[in-house]
Amino acid sequence: MRPVPRWVLLSSGCAPVLLIGGWTVAAVLEGPAYDPVSQTISVLGAYGASGFWVMTVAFLALGACHLLTAWGLKAAAFAGRVALGGGGLSAVAVVLLPAPSSGGSLRHGTVVAVGFTLLAVWPVLAAQGAGAAPWALRPAPSVAVTVLMAVGGAWFLIEMHRHGDVGVAERVVTSVQSVWPFVVTASCLHHSARECPAS
Repeated sequence: MRPVPRWVLLSSGCAPVLLIGGWTVAAVLEGPAYDPVSQTISVLGAYGASGFWVMTVAFLALGACHLLTAWGLKAAAFAGRVALGGGGLSAVAVVLLPAPSSGGSLRHGTVVAVGFTLLAVWPVLAAQGAGAAPWALRPAPSVAVTVLMAVGGAWFLIEMHRHGDVGVAERVVTSVQSVWPFVVTASCLHHSARECPAS
């Protein structure tokens, strides 16, 4: 197994903190007019929103974290690293194509859908078939996480269709997607430590 630099723990660990912290601060700036249960994160990053600049920084930082993690996570299969990096680029593209202040946007929606898909499939693409692989890179956990994200995506679409708790569904799915690279990195570092214990 190729070694994973310890700094990847920082880049992967910062991703969920930046994303969740970003939408929390942006929601506070938006005030009571914003409902995190029924409104999406994109509303916070839309033109004219009070928290626009916060979400802009959060999305850029999230994208950078995913790109750095994809670069350093050498224990993962190459296809998975490419998908994770693509998810990072999608976060940057969301900044370049933010949601409009009212109504929908095909370009924004497409970027979000591509980013979600890449971050949903990267665990299964990153899996290593060998039995000696770190736990989080083994096929069973990788498939399970990808299925979990797919189910979360379906939940989000259902809530969108019924005008329900879309904000809750989106936050659950994006939280899982932002945390999983950290879990994989920690698993790789733990695996390396067990293989090469300090003398």
